[in-house]
Amino acid sequence: MQTEKLQALLTETGADALLIECDFLRRYLTDFYSTDGYVVIRGGKCTFVADPRYFEAAERVLRGTETEVTEGSYREAFGLLAGVKALGVPFPFVPLARAEQLKSEGFSLVNCMPALKAAMLIKTEEEISRIQRASEIAEDAFLQLLPALKEGMTESETAALLEYNMRRLGASGVSFETICAFGENGSIPHYETGTRKLRFGDPVLIDFGCKFDGYCSDITRTFLFGDDGKHEEFKRLHGIILAAHELVKEKVCTGMTGKEADEVARGHLRQYDLAQYFTHSLGHGIGLQIHEHPVLSPRGEEVLQDGMVFSDEPGIYLAGKLGIRIEDSCYLKDGRVVSFMNKTDRGALIL
Repeated sequence: MQTEKLQALLTETGADALLIECDFLRRYLTDFYSTDGYVVIRGGKCTFVADPRYFEAAERVLRGTETEVTEGSYREAFGLLAGVKALGVPFPFVPLARAEQLKSEGFSLVNCMPALKAAMLIKTEEEISRIQRASEIAEDAFLQLLPALKEGMTESETAALLEYNMRRLGASGVSFETICAFGENGSIPHYETGTRKLRFGDPVLIDFGCKFDGYCSDITRTFLFGDDGKHEEFKRLHGIILAAHELVKEKVCTGMTGKEADEVARGHLRQYDLAQYFTHSLGHGIGLQIHEHPVLSPRGEEVLQDGMVFSDEPGIYLAGKLGIRIEDSCYLKDGRVVSFMNKTDRGALIL
């Protein structure tokens, strides 16, 4: 991260230095992933303190960047903070024990998370390109999955095959636990993939995504595994959800609040007396974490800006019967919504 951006974080936080221990925030600041380590920002300088498990890799990856790598642990990180009084730490991601330890060392703690959140809200071109690649991998993996689906496969087997496809195509991992719901199980928005077997005529809802260079994608497709002639209502509802999904792409623009964006989809469903079955928000921010800001919900007050990445995922859920969700990862460019997903069918696909 450029020196002036690091200095801006310090200035906005009002701290003498920042100490970052949380893994995804370390990655954001250094572009290096590890399960352990400390990032110290002081005077516009960024230092990554790595333990011996990561030191060699960190030196190799960060050589030539603005991040200096040093070997050590907490004590070495603490040594870089000599003379610091106001120490910026991300309050939501600092364990109580660590906060108490820092206070006992004489630091006055300041929350640097608002400054980090503001910086992370607007994605750079490089971040956009990584999310684009994660989205392409997810879609390609899904397209490879479809012809492999067979009656009698379990939800878990299906999810495992999809995740294998994503890994094979270059993903470093999944964005979250894949949701694969057959038939009536789709009525649970965050269903836990299980052992239900696929039957001819089943609605299938799959919510999945992968990571590429640390950045996430998120996509949901709902379709029919064969047409048994008993799903005219499913097809009708799917068309309504698809219209809500596409309306978001047409109507949402920079300058809207998250609440206003949510209402674009929710208002459409309300016309069909279906809004009460839309039990989650329209969307969430996507980046190094699968749930970031902005929040597109009935309570979302953030103003949408170019460079923000978020999901467009209207859905309806009829308890014990079915669920339908259509989701793309999107971003705002030149004031309009642009989808990362351009390969897979959003319509009422019938295999």
